Amino acid sequence: MPEATPEQIIVADEYGGTRADAGLAALLGISRSLAASLLAEGHVESKGKALGKSAKLVAGDVLKVSMPERRDPLEVVEEVVEGLKILLDDEDFVVVDKPVGVAAHPSPGWVGPTVVGGLAGAGYRISTSGSPERAGIVHRLDVGTSGVMVVAKSERAYTALKRAFKERTVDKVYHAVVQGLPDPLAGTIDAPIGRHPGHDWRFAVIEDGRPSVTHYEVIEAFGKASLVEVHLETGRTHQIRVHFSALRHPCAGDLTYGADPRLAATLGLTRQWLHARELGFDHPVTGERVRVTSDYPQDLAYALEVLGSGQA
Repeated sequence: MPEATPEQIIVADEYGGTRADAGLAALLGISRSLAASLLAEGHVESKGKALGKSAKLVAGDVLKVSMPERRDPLEVVEEVVEGLKILLDDEDFVVVDKPVGVAAHPSPGWVGPTVVGGLAGAGYRISTSGSPERAGIVHRLDVGTSGVMVVAKSERAYTALKRAFKERTVDKVYHAVVQGLPDPLAGTIDAPIGRHPGHDWRFAVIEDGRPSVTHYEVIEAFGKASLVEVHLETGRTHQIRVHFSALRHPCAGDLTYGADPRLAATLGLTRQWLHARELGFDHPVTGERVRVTSDYPQDLAYALEVLGSGQA
C-alpha cells in the first residue's frame, strides 16, 4: 500500500449541499475523477465514516482526507493508461487522444495517470529535452479536459514545436457546450486572466492578469445550452472555462466556474463539457501542415444526445 498523508479540510458554506466528488475536487484543487477515486477507495471520512462520492457535503463539516503519495511526486511511472489513444505516430512526434482524468506529466500533488507515463508504458521513447518528468511535453491539457495533444519524440521536434506554440502558429480548436446562448453568436473574448484573489485553485478575469484572447462561434443552439467552436489565441490555464464563466455562460458541468448542477446531472456530466477537438501545426521537419482531429468521448457525446433530444 502506498503511504498516505492525512489532511483535514473544512467544507466552506458555498459547497454545502454539493455532491462530494464535485465539492472535494474544488476544495482540494484536483480533478473530479481523482476526487471520485479517493472517495470510492475510502480515503475521505466525515465524522469517522467513509464518505461516498454521491453524498452531499455539509457546510462546516471537517473532512479527513488521506492522499496516497508516490515516493517521488515527479517520478514517471510507466503504466498502461486506459483510453489513451494514438491518433498519429510520426518519426518526430506522436499525437494522442488524451482521456479525462489524465495529466500531461507528473507533478507534486498528482497521483493519477499521465500522458508521459502512458506513452512510456506503451514503449514510446520521447524527447528528453526539458526536465525528465516533462520529457517531450510542448503543451498541456487540463486533467479534466479531453482531446488531441502532441508530444515530441525527437529533440528537433521538441525545439520546433515549443517555438510554434510560443509564436502562436499552432491552431488550437476546442469544442465546448456552454449554458444558454452567447450573444453575439460569434465573437472574441479579450480579457486578462490571473489567479482568483479569493481561491488559489481558481482563475478569474482580473485587471492585472495576463493577456488572454478567445475566439468563438456557436455551432448549434439547444435552448438551455449551446455547442460552440473555440479558437485559442493564447493558452492560459482554464482560459475557456474562465472566459465563458465571465460571460455568464459557463461550460456545462463546470461546477467550479458556476455551472448549474441540475443541468449537469440531467446531461450525465461529472466534468466540464470541453474537448480539444483539433490541432494544426507545421511538421517540425518537412514544414507541411499537419491537422489531427479527436472524436468526442462517450460522456460528452451522451450529453449532446440528451440536448439534441430536447430532454434537458
